[in-house]
Amino acid sequence: MIDSLKKTMLAGIGAAVITKEKVEAALNDYVAQGKISAADARTMAGKIATEARQEFEDMGDQLAAKLKELLARLDAETRDRISSLETRVNVLEQAAKRGSGGSKKS
Repeated sequence: MIDSLKKTMLAGIGAAVITKEKVEAALNDYVAQGKISAADARTMAGKIATEARQEFEDMGDQLAAKLKELLARLDAETRDRISSLETRVNVLEQAAKRGSGGSKKS
């Protein structure tokens, strides 16, 4: 499960790097074509980078919340299973005591 999460995060980071390169290339093309100035391209690149960073952080926060929720649910299920097993063990111990007490007739 952890490996899947790591792969997902790394894929997201890889996509961000590719997207950054594509944005820079597109902005450089616009500068070369004279559609925008180099200063405007830098401003746009900065704005896009800031928004992308914020979006990545938001996704990270959402992922952390989901993981916390999942782990809490698994922890609750584990506690329920342990409680159920403890009950079964107690019942079996009581039955064993009753069974061994009755067989000690002399």
